[in-house]
Amino acid sequence: MENEMNFSYITLGGFVELNKYWYLYFTIMFTVYILIICSNSVIVYLILMNKSLHEPMYIFIAALLFNCVFYSTIVYPKLLIDFLSENQIVSYSACHFQFFMFYSIGGSEFMLLAVMAFDRYVSICKPLRYPTIMRKTTVNILLVLAWILPACPIAVQAILSAKSKICNFRLNAIICNNVIYSAHCVRSKPIALFGVVALIFIIILPLLFTVFTYTKIFIMSYKSCRTLKKKVAETCIPHLMVLISYFCFMAYDVIVARLESNFPQIVRFIMTLQILLYQPLFNPFIYGLKMKEIFKNLQRLFCSDKI
Repeated sequence: MENEMNFSYITLGGFVELNKYWYLYFTIMFTVYILIICSNSVIVYLILMNKSLHEPMYIFIAALLFNCVFYSTIVYPKLLIDFLSENQIVSYSACHFQFFMFYSIGGSEFMLLAVMAFDRYVSICKPLRYPTIMRKTTVNILLVLAWILPACPIAVQAILSAKSKICNFRLNAIICNNVIYSAHCVRSKPIALFGVVALIFIIILPLLFTVFTYTKIFIMSYKSCRTLKKKVAETCIPHLMVLISYFCFMAYDVIVARLESNFPQIVRFIMTLQILLYQPLFNPFIYGLKMKEIFKNLQRLFCSDKI
């Protein structure tokens, strides 16, 4: 049975009217993929190359946008190949690898947003202690933890899932997300347990920490001068926009995909595309336009001939 499982393939049956609209799907997704790579890479390049942006807040933004590039590279090439293929299949092992990377990177985004909230809290509420708290070593440790911590429970889930017996070789999905559990013959209690652990430690706790932190920041800014209110608006609102939108999409993924809700296939298809499109595509525009210092450097980069 193990040898049979190692060489088995899963069919991704979540595509809608692929034979009819494959050219449109491919053109749109290929264009979006190029935009994602270029826009995120430009912001990361600006942050790395400009010493004025070598501050914890901008370093965390660079890490978040690097995640967008990595996240898209895990998903988009396979998706583009599927749009051009007669059969949308993936090996069982490759499906679990995509599952692992998809949720590890997704979890690290919540962690990074929590770290960014902590950075803003220290900067706004404890400005005199900021240089001693947010040292280079602290920033590096927070970055490493943001990438490693989500990977641990997801890795356990992926390993346990890969060892489970499969009976269903057709998934109602276009990527290997939580729907992969529907391939199992029997629901596994250890996998479900680690799923709950991952949900709590990767999503719920960072989300609650971020909301609590920003609540304290907004309460303090409300009682303070107009200058502080402007600083809070410029630096905190983009983070909250990203957090709220990402949480909504991840909530859909967990509730609908994991609980196997009877959503129409067209709704599943559109919502999955939204998950793949929204964050990687709009994050660089949110930070590039809303963050004053990044926007200034963008202007210098693209208008250097006029300066």
